[in-house]
Formats: sequence, C-alpha cells, structure tokens
Amino acid sequence: MRPAKFSPEVIDKKGQFIRDRTTGLVWHRAFARPLYADTDRSQVVYHANYLRYFEIGRTSLMRDLGYTYRKVEEAGYVYPIVELGVNFYSPLYYDDPMWIHTRPAELRRVKVKFDYIVTHAETGNIVCKGFTEHCALNVSGRPVQVDQKSMDLFKTFPE
Repeated sequence: MRPAKFSPEVIDKKGQFIRDRTTGLVWHRAFARPLYADTDRSQVVYHANYLRYFEIGRTSLMRDLGYTYRKVEEAGYVYPIVELGVNFYSPLYYDDPMWIHTRPAELRRVKVKFDYIVTHAETGNIVCKGFTEHCALNVSGRPVQVDQKSMDLFKTFPE
C-alpha cells in the first residue's frame, strides 16, 4: 500500500514548520538520525523505535511552542498514551537522516491526539505515518480536563 502524497514546503525562517502542499496542513518538524542501537539484526530500524521518534517530534513541537513537558508536569498534569497507531511504508537504517513531522490532530475534553509523518530527509520518501492519543491525568492519576496551556497550544498551532 502506498501512502498519500506528502509535499512539505518550509514556511518559517527557522525551518521548524512546513506546509504540506498536497493537503494545506501545517506540521512542525524535527530532525533526527537512528542510532545503531535502534536497528535490528537486519540493520533496519526496529519498529518499536518509531514510538520514540514520535516522542521526539511531540516534545520538540511543545518545546518550540514554549510549553515543555517539564512545564506540563510542574503544572500538575501528565499525559500518558492511551492509544496509538502506525503504518509503515519504507525502512530506515542506521544513521539515515529523517524528518519527524508532528501536528496536533484532535483536542477533546480529557484527551489530545497528535499525528506524525516520518520521512527520509534526503529522498523525501514517507517512512511511516501514525498517531498517539493521550489522556490528561492529575498527579493522583485521575482523568481531568486538558490543562489550559495545552488547549491554547492546540488552538494556536499555525494554520
């Protein structure tokens, strides 16, 4: 199965945000390279490591928008993953340059969802697409309404 076309165009001076010319959606992007430890015996990046790459994308997005996970936790919230999904299209190998594209996808009362597209930085090939859904919890581990700063992050993400 082939993924839908993804055609990123940088829209800011720092290169942190791109617009997909195909859909018009804005994405935050972070650069990374797989470590040797990320690969399996066949030298391909092991599938579970893409969840770490999603976290790199998500935390980079939040840091670049001024609301780090550290600040979230200091405010008394945690956001564990309650659902995720990944579709794989082409492999990455040790030290391949990649872009991790992340965008806030859905904001609900007690949940937030992020979408991801990982591409090979040199070829532009889509490696995988995925999502993570997170539930807002207080320090006691009880579900609570998404905190105001996280809501603002979703509502003010570039269009």
